[in-house]
Amino acid sequence: MGRLFVVNLEGKIYSCRHCRTHLALCEDIASKSFHCRHGKAYLFNKVVNVSIGEKEERIMITGLHTVADIFCVGCGSIVGWTYETAHEKNQKYKEGKSVLERYKVSGPDGSNYWHSHGAHIGGSDADDA
Repeated sequence: MGRLFVVNLEGKIYSCRHCRTHLALCEDIASKSFHCRHGKAYLFNKVVNVSIGEKEERIMITGLHTVADIFCVGCGSIVGWTYETAHEKNQKYKEGKSVLERYKVSGPDGSNYWHSHGAHIGGSDADDA
C-alpha cells in the first residue's frame, strides 16, 4: 500500500467521529434533508479523505440509484455513500455528490449526532430534495 496523504481542511469541518479525520466543509452541504438507517444524513457537493467501495444498485426512497459506500481513510469506518448514477430524471442532481451519515461524523462544533428511535429502517435517501 502506498503512502497515505490526508487533506486538512480549514473552516467549519465535519470529521470522522472515530479518528477525527477531516471529511467535509459546512459550506459544501447541498442538503440536510437526507435520512439513513441511523437517522439524519447530509448531502455534500464535495468530500475528502474517503475511499470508495464497490458500486451497487440500491432501491432507495426516491428510486433506483447506483451508489458506492465511502470509508474514512484514517480508520476505515464507513461514513456514508456516494451517488454514481441516479436512474430517475428528477434525481440526477445527486450524481457525483456524497452523503455523510450524521451518526458517523462529528459536526463543526465537535458534536456527535445520536440516532433516534424513529429513524428509517428501510432504504436510505432524501425525504425531499
